[in-house]
Amino acid sequence: MQTLALFLLDNQVDPETAKRILGFFFAFIPIVILIGMVVVIVPFWFICKKAGFLPWLSLIYLIPLGNLVLYYILAFAEWKVVPVPPQGWVPPYPPQPPYPPQPPYPPQA
Repeated sequence: MQTLALFLLDNQVDPETAKRILGFFFAFIPIVILIGMVVVIVPFWFICKKAGFLPWLSLIYLIPLGNLVLYYILAFAEWKVVPVPPQGWVPPYPPQPPYPPQPPYPPQA
């Protein structure tokens, strides 16, 4: 922003043109900030929902330094998600018997 101001002052730009340029930037900056907030809040919304917290907790990000509070809440709180039971060792399939199967005892003569 300072570079723009220096550019406008150094080159002796018409004051009306300078006002229009600054007006554009002041209208454009809130839109960029809003898009940036949405880009950050939407993933936190899903993280909070998957962790078992209220998704509205992600709106703490809007408060100054609220992102740090949210990081600590997510890092140190006990998540209300049921853990997946551990997978045990699965033995390999037994070898297939030869085809045709052998009789269980020798044939009688």
